[in-house]
Amino acid sequence: MVEILDTKFSNVCFTPMIQFLTFASGSDSHLLGKATWHLATPRSSAQACPTQFSPGRLIWQRIWLCGILAGILSLACPSERAAGPRLAAQTPQACAEIQRQLPPEGIAVPPEQLAAWHRQIASLQAKLDALPTSPSAPDVQILLKACRYALDIHELYQTKDFAKVDRLVDLAAERLTAIEAGQSPWATGSGLQVRGFTSAIDGSAQPLGLVLPEDWATDSQRSLPLYVWLHGRGDKSTDLHFICERLDKTGQIAPANAIVVHPFGRQCIGFKSAGETDVMEAIDFVCENYPVDRERIVLMGFSMGGAGVWHLAAHYGERFAAASPGAGFAETSRYQRLKPEHFPPRYEQILWSIYDVPGYTRNLFNFPFVAYSGELDKQIQAAQVMEEAFAAEGRQLPHLIGPGMGHKYHPDTLAEILRRMHSAVEQGRGRGQQPFSIQSQHPRYSSFRWLVIDGAEQQYADTRADASFVDSHWHVTTKNVSRLRLRILEDDPIGSEMIVDDNQLQLPSGEAELLLTREADQWRVVDELPELRKRPRLSGPIDDAFIDPFLVVVPSGQSAHPAVDQWVACELENFKTRWRDLFRGDLRIKSDQDVTPEDMQRYHLILWGTPHSNRVINALFTAGEQQVWPLQWNTESARVGQWNASADQNVLLAIYPNPLANHRYIVLNSGPTFRQAHDRTNSLQNPHLPDWAIIGLDQPPSDTLPGRVVHTGFFDDAWQPSVPWTW
Repeated sequence: MVEILDTKFSNVCFTPMIQFLTFASGSDSHLLGKATWHLATPRSSAQACPTQFSPGRLIWQRIWLCGILAGILSLACPSERAAGPRLAAQTPQACAEIQRQLPPEGIAVPPEQLAAWHRQIASLQAKLDALPTSPSAPDVQILLKACRYALDIHELYQTKDFAKVDRLVDLAAERLTAIEAGQSPWATGSGLQVRGFTSAIDGSAQPLGLVLPEDWATDSQRSLPLYVWLHGRGDKSTDLHFICERLDKTGQIAPANAIVVHPFGRQCIGFKSAGETDVMEAIDFVCENYPVDRERIVLMGFSMGGAGVWHLAAHYGERFAAASPGAGFAETSRYQRLKPEHFPPRYEQILWSIYDVPGYTRNLFNFPFVAYSGELDKQIQAAQVMEEAFAAEGRQLPHLIGPGMGHKYHPDTLAEILRRMHSAVEQGRGRGQQPFSIQSQHPRYSSFRWLVIDGAEQQYADTRADASFVDSHWHVTTKNVSRLRLRILEDDPIGSEMIVDDNQLQLPSGEAELLLTREADQWRVVDELPELRKRPRLSGPIDDAFIDPFLVVVPSGQSAHPAVDQWVACELENFKTRWRDLFRGDLRIKSDQDVTPEDMQRYHLILWGTPHSNRVINALFTAGEQQVWPLQWNTESARVGQWNASADQNVLLAIYPNPLANHRYIVLNSGPTFRQAHDRTNSLQNPHLPDWAIIGLDQPPSDTLPGRVVHTGFFDDAWQPSVPWTW
């Protein structure tokens, strides 16, 4: 057992209210993620500070292997915090206004009408909250949220939209009455249905539209293919308008004997970031609630939806039996017609590779794939770029062109695409001894079937693994790969031997997963991999945290520098507003006083403030400093490795593995790094900052940046600063 009592700020009185963590250690205690930690009960905050305090007092009772450091959650003395957080007082008047692009501002609503709607929504919400937990509750929640957002964010664009609010309020009341009676007839209905689910990312209710065959519920033995249709860009197509359209319109496709799902995709972020998770959550919801054959899922979409298909098919290909993008865009610079002299900073160009599809081309060889373009459509450019990428790999992109068409489908060409999709559905996903490829520029998107690329020799570079079954063995050839993981699947066995880059390996039996590393061009099976390493779902950049469940942790105290507190207050407010307006959800937020051990394990922590103002940041810095921790932040300076700046006029932004829960991130002082100006086109809604940045407060936050970028960079594979990757 290890107990640690410490503080990073000897000039602040901490003793009366110290909260300390204890780790129960054992044979696996060197893995922080496997440790159990507990919060000791603090003394009363009413106690006075003693006259003397000795910082750095350590009580060590037991150390196993590398040992475990427990972080502290420190409270400042009452006199420091009696006035409450400074952030709330600073936010309204001193923050520079940043004009939103999405959604556009709507028309004014008569005050009496607005008040009446708010009363109705509040009454229905209270009734819903009073009910026992129901799996159908999100089906009501999406309606109330759609109306509330439309009123609060001003998303009514003409007076006839008022009827949409009335319609969804009435539908919410109708569904609520049914739930009170223990019924939910829409859940077993056919035709056009709108359902809701609770997103794991932020706990918000998100809508989806369905087109269901008439007899789907009467044949319990039949499983149906699922067609996923991604909608085009609609700046005004917020929750309210999306739901009404899905209640009334079948949409572009309606294949026979199949279910069609229309994900909302968080409206207008190009099905990236939280939008891509929304698509996957929508698919999972339909598969869990309807008779879907998971081996026969088709991905289609047009315009912004086509762009979504390009990248989702390339990134999540193991989910789909076939895919067909219509128009859209497939990369950033050429679509934006950028000339080299107008390119953004080098780190931003590197970040393009996360969503630029040419870097994932070989993934599209794993299943039937057909691109569509109108002959006269400017967005034919996407398919032309990908034709070049296919040709570079010795392949030809299947590309159907609608004769004489602009930005729309030719009906005959669409019919041919649907015929090809149906043919793929009849065959289902490829398994068994069929060869497959993984090509990736980012660890999050580096798996297919039983093979996972766990590490690259050079990050953000062309990384490949091609698998083929020859002479009774799987042969895997790699490029720029340093680590592999083999998933042992009952329905997709790999055998007892494998050849990886001409190295013949004997594979142990009885394991759920096998780990392989390459050293000096020799592959070998190992028992474990380094705990602190960049790997899938734990590789940065900052934006990577917002694809998974996260918790925002706000400071209860003040830092030593008012300018820093002011910046934190303004950027936090901007994050809250932007997440609601653009990402279509309300943030999951806790004070630093209320974070639990379970929160640490369940969520990425999005931490705002400094180690001086946010006790969770303080605890994590204390724990991290006993490891190979590159971040330092005190009252004098903010530092990442050798790069530093004064603490009074600079703020640290970063993403890093949580030292107290090594499978989760911590993020310091940032939301998604694409900002309001980038919303003018979905092709710019990409990460704009890498793993860390020191931001100067001499330049106020704007619609492109949170301030002046003093230093910024990527951590290396071991999560350490790197000179070649720093600017």
